[in-house]
Amino acid sequence: MYDDLGSPVDLPPRIGRVVSLVPSLTEAVAATAPGLLVGATDWCTHPAGLDVARIRGTKNPDVDAIAALAPDLVLANEEENRVPDLDALRERGLAVWTTRIRTVDEAFTSLGRMLADACRLGTPSWLDEARTVWADVRPPAGGPRRAVVPVWRRPWMVLGRDTFAGDVLARLGIANVFADHPERYPKIPLAELISAAPDLVVLPDEPYRFTEDDGPESFPGIPAALVSGRDLTWYGPSLVEAPGLLGAALARA
Repeated sequence: MYDDLGSPVDLPPRIGRVVSLVPSLTEAVAATAPGLLVGATDWCTHPAGLDVARIRGTKNPDVDAIAALAPDLVLANEEENRVPDLDALRERGLAVWTTRIRTVDEAFTSLGRMLADACRLGTPSWLDEARTVWADVRPPAGGPRRAVVPVWRRPWMVLGRDTFAGDVLARLGIANVFADHPERYPKIPLAELISAAPDLVVLPDEPYRFTEDDGPESFPGIPAALVSGRDLTWYGPSLVEAPGLLGAALARA
């Protein structure tokens, strides 16, 4: 069997123990088969009260701790996790399934394969519901609003080309000013962000935690939409409510 990157994954006959290195994938598995997860990162905050072993972060997983959990499968993502860490896990004889998700449609396809093929689970009802919800999404009338979407400051870093969050916003009527930038997450000086004359600045609360007092003041005269980073960047059960929650937050700005 092959993962999203076309890499072969030698899966055991039965999947009974899973470690997830990605918050979105952790929530997806936990919502589908709660007893399957035995380990997750420190950043895996959903579902609330998840009681599994913690194996540090997405960029610095504890390889020894993961191997000690003897998982049948480790779930990863090509953007969230580092190749050397995943190679180290494979060298321990662990099966690693790597996802690639850069659009909403890719999320549906990738999650479906991961849950049904890799984890040997059926298609969950929440995934079918998410497909239906997003199929009904229509951008608001009046044409797209041009937006700058910072994801970090000191230095300022924004959404560039080919990102899941960019596709989410495009479906909601937001045109990313830097969607054609050569880099996916370019570092852009603040003066250049402002000179791009966006109609809107979209400020998520992760990975950098923008708040009413930290972010909007840097863009005087430009409406700011403070949004949930989980709604904007997570692919999993949050996809069901994300269009409504994000659409409301964007409309208020």
